Amino acid sequence: MITAALQSPRQSTYDVVIVGGAMYGSSVAWFLTDNPDFTGSVLVVERDPTYEFTSTAHTNSCMRQQFSNEVNIRVSQFAAQFVKNFRQFMGNDERVPRLALNSFGYMYLADTEEFARTLQESQALQQQLGAGTKFMTRDEIKRDYPFYFLGDIIGANHNRVDEGYFDGNTLFDWWKRSARERGVEYLTNEVVSMTRNANGTRVESVTLKNGDTVSCGIVVNASGPRAILTARMAGIEIPVEPRKRYTYIFDAEQPLDRDLPLTIDPSGVHMRTDGQYYLAGCPPDVDPAVDYDDFVQDHSIWEEKAWPIIARRIPQFEAVKLINSWAGHYAYNTFDQNAILGPHTQVGNFLFVNGFSGHGFQQSPALGRGTAELITYGEYRALDLSPFNFERIAKNEKFEEKAVI
Repeated sequence: MITAALQSPRQSTYDVVIVGGAMYGSSVAWFLTDNPDFTGSVLVVERDPTYEFTSTAHTNSCMRQQFSNEVNIRVSQFAAQFVKNFRQFMGNDERVPRLALNSFGYMYLADTEEFARTLQESQALQQQLGAGTKFMTRDEIKRDYPFYFLGDIIGANHNRVDEGYFDGNTLFDWWKRSARERGVEYLTNEVVSMTRNANGTRVESVTLKNGDTVSCGIVVNASGPRAILTARMAGIEIPVEPRKRYTYIFDAEQPLDRDLPLTIDPSGVHMRTDGQYYLAGCPPDVDPAVDYDDFVQDHSIWEEKAWPIIARRIPQFEAVKLINSWAGHYAYNTFDQNAILGPHTQVGNFLFVNGFSGHGFQQSPALGRGTAELITYGEYRALDLSPFNFERIAKNEKFEEKAVI
């Protein structure tokens, strides 16, 4: 949705053109400007500068290290350090606020022996990598959090160290502001087509909605749920589609006497403390791709799914008042629900930062940094992110991650 007049670029050629200026477009742009070895020009093309309907605007800004794959754990560990030391990472700019990471932790509940074993295996890896995750028996959960109904629960993983939620929109705002101050050009416009070279191995230029054409050295697809539309302009297919996800803010007649961890119920409904209120979320039971502009809520999901599960798991939530709700879009990777990074296998200057499937905000510091390294050096340096590269999709080799929520 374009809400402002289309703008024209200041130059006819850019070293990097980023399609999409929300969290990931701004992350890549900022990390490029923060790398002293990158000296190129950057254009960010964003179709709606209000960001009203982006995944960024609808995020819950959660962060966890409770993954089963090492690279996902390390990605979140860097994110925690980035958030906790945000001002320092932003060059000790005194205008930049200090961010808090509210470490209430995730409470990942298991209702089968098989799932409990999976949690224990993941906990062993997380602990080996320095995460504070502990496996809790049902009695231990009851001791520390007596408000849960645990009749069907065998155990849980819980981590109160660098795990919880943070102010992701402030992070995004400052990346965008700082990138612009450092020379990145943000353009209110829309990429509508791309021109490749004769043998189809490079994108040579992009054409904007107002007819302007700019030459490019590298194109970065940071289009969120619209990733496939951008990829198709370069003759590429990518397994990303918009999936609707619901968020609810509610008040409780009988508030809990302590913070509620971000609780992952076996049903898929999650809930946590959110200031003076509580936040919950879930996918619909029938979960198709939706139209890019479809943010209409199905109110029966709260009445028939979310609230009954919340009230069963926490009996004190039998009487609650819904304060607010919204539907946002996951950029859902239908292949394996994990990030898609790196260059295309044939169109070598077309890079992906797509398909985060709900993990995007917590992964944006590490994946933005890694993509900036790839552009600057042709390789990842701080953390090897190659397991996320598009090449795995071309080879039909799924990235295995058991802890997908």
